[in-house]
Amino acid sequence: MVLSFDLKDFIIRARVLKLYRQALRTARRAPEQAGAELRQTMREEMEKHRDCNDKQKIRYLISEGLERLKRLNEMLDMQGHS
Repeated sequence: MVLSFDLKDFIIRARVLKLYRQALRTARRAPEQAGAELRQTMREEMEKHRDCNDKQKIRYLISEGLERLKRLNEMLDMQGHS
């Protein structure tokens, strides 16, 4: 099956992948056990919304993910994980 993307779909997909990569990098900063749990949770969240085609919902999920990632980074910074 060949997927057809218009420019907006391509940009949204790129933003989702960028968010996922950023989240994985942040999880590396966490202690080992917590990092493994974070990666698992991140993957589950991505898989849960994998088939979402509603662009407005996807944009909302991206902004929600960025906000959660920002809070996680702040928490790791306060705990001294670099």
